[in-house]
Amino acid sequence: MTKLSHIDESGRAHMVDVGSKHATHRTAVAEGFVTMNAETLELILSGTAPKGDVLAVARIAGIMAAKKTSDLIPLCHPLGLTRAGIHFTPSDQPAGIHIRAEVGVTGQTGVEMEALTAVSVAALTLYDMLKAADRGMEIGFIRLAEKTGGRTGYYAAPRRDDQQEPEDPSQDTVESGS
Repeated sequence: MTKLSHIDESGRAHMVDVGSKHATHRTAVAEGFVTMNAETLELILSGTAPKGDVLAVARIAGIMAAKKTSDLIPLCHPLGLTRAGIHFTPSDQPAGIHIRAEVGVTGQTGVEMEALTAVSVAALTLYDMLKAADRGMEIGFIRLAEKTGGRTGYYAAPRRDDQQEPEDPSQDTVESGS
C-alpha cells in the first residue's frame, strides 16, 4: 500500500503542500445516477414538477458545489476552476437521471473531488426538488469516470454494463424546461 499523502509522519491529517508542483491542465469527469419512479421522471421531462425546472436548479447547484469543494472537504485546496459543467441524461430502465460533471483547472492539483462534489450536490438537489412526488428516490453509482493531467496522467473507470451515455456527453439529452 502506498503512503497516504494527507497523513504526516505522526499520523495526523494535514493539507498536502503543492507549492513546488508545476501548474498543468487537469480535468475530471464524475458521474452518478438518481433512480426514481417513472412518474417522477415524467415530471422532469414534461417540465411539470411542482417546484419548477429541476434540471436548471440542479445544474446551478452542481456548478456552485464544484466551486465550493474546498469549503466542504477539509483537506482540499481552493482552486480557480476554468470549467465546470453538469449534463443530464434520462433513463427509462431503470427510471432516473444520469448525472455527469466535467471540471477543469490549470493548477498544481487535480479536480477529481470537485467533479465528485458537483455530481453529489446535483443529485441531492434533484432529490430535494422532487421529494414531494417521490420520497423513495435513490442516489447512487457516484464515481470518478475519467481524469487527465498531473503526475498520474490519464485514468478512465471501466464501463459498467448498465451504463447509458449520451452520444455527445457535452450535450444534455434532456433540456431544462422542456
